[in-house]
Amino acid sequence: MSLILGIESSCDETATAVVRDGTEVLSNVVVSQIDVHRSFGGVVPEIASRMHTEVIYQLAEKALTDAGLSLKSDQAPVTAVAATFGPGLMGSLLVGLGFGRALAAAWKIPFVPVHHIEGHLFSSFLSEKKPEFPFLALIVSGGHTQIVQCHAPHEYTILATTRDDAVGECFDKVARLLGLPYPGGPSIQKKAKDGDPTAYQFPRGLATKDTLDFSFSGLKTAVLYKLRKEPEASIADVAASFQYTAIDSLILKLHQAIEQTGLQRLVIAGGVAANELLRERAASLDVDLYLPPFAYCLDNAAMIAAAAHSRLRLGKNQPQDTAAVSTLSLQELSA
Repeated sequence: MSLILGIESSCDETATAVVRDGTEVLSNVVVSQIDVHRSFGGVVPEIASRMHTEVIYQLAEKALTDAGLSLKSDQAPVTAVAATFGPGLMGSLLVGLGFGRALAAAWKIPFVPVHHIEGHLFSSFLSEKKPEFPFLALIVSGGHTQIVQCHAPHEYTILATTRDDAVGECFDKVARLLGLPYPGGPSIQKKAKDGDPTAYQFPRGLATKDTLDFSFSGLKTAVLYKLRKEPEASIADVAASFQYTAIDSLILKLHQAIEQTGLQRLVIAGGVAANELLRERAASLDVDLYLPPFAYCLDNAAMIAAAAHSRLRLGKNQPQDTAAVSTLSLQELSA
C-alpha cells in the first residue's frame, strides 16, 4: 500500500493531501489566496510566497490528521512525500519544494518532485471513471492551454499550445474589462447565464486547420474594441458571447486533434475544466470523455500525490534534488 503526502504551492493556492495507492483521496486541504490578490486584479508573486510560508506547516498537519495520521509521529506516517517543482511562481514553488524535501529527509522516505501539468493529467485518475493510456488531454488553466498526446504514463507529446494568452488568463483579462471580479472564469460564467451567447460575433484565433495551436489575444482585443465602440453594451451579453467563443475555440481544436490522432479517449483537466459550457460541449464529442471532479480541477495536492504514486510505482522518479523551475515543458521531463 502506498500513502503519499502531496504538496502544491505553484501559484496562489496552498494545498496538501494524502492519497492512497494513487486514486483514493484520504484528505485534501486547500487554502486559496484569491481574496488577498483580488484587489490587485491578479496574483502578486511576493505576497503569494509569503502566504504559502505562513500556512504550509498547518496544512500538512491538517491533511495528515484528516487522514488519521500524525505529522509529529516518531515514524514516517506516509511512504513518500511529493511536491510541485514547476512550472509556477519561483518563490511559491520553493516554499512547497523545500518543505516537502525537508519532511522526506526527516522521515527518511522518498521525495518525489512533480511537474504541475502532469499533476493535472493525473487528476483524472481521482474520479470513479478512470482513463486508460493512450489518450488525448486538453489542459486548460490560468497559465496553460495545451493539447497533449499521452502515449503511456509519463510519456507525452505536446501537440498544441497557446501562442499568447492561456484561456484562463484571457478570462481574467476580459473579466477586468467587464468590471467583473477576479478570478475571471467563475465571474464570467455566472454573468453569462443572464446573457445571449449569439449577441456578438467575436473572432476565433487560428481557426484554420493548418495548426492545432491556440490564440486568445485577438479575442480579448475584440472585446476591448467592442466595449469602446458600444460602452452601453450589455455586460451579460458580452460575457456570454465571449465565453461561447472561447469555449468554441477549444472545441474546434479538439475536433481537429481527435481527427489527426484517431484517439478515442479524451481527458480535460485544469481550472477551466470546471467551466459548465466546456463540459457540456465536450460531452457532445464522439469520444470517451474523462473529467476530474470539480474539487480536483483547480490546483490541489491530491493530483500531485497521484502523479507521484505512478512515478514511484514505475521507477520513473525525478532526482530528489530536482530544483524548482518556473518554466518547463511537460515533454522535457525525464521519464
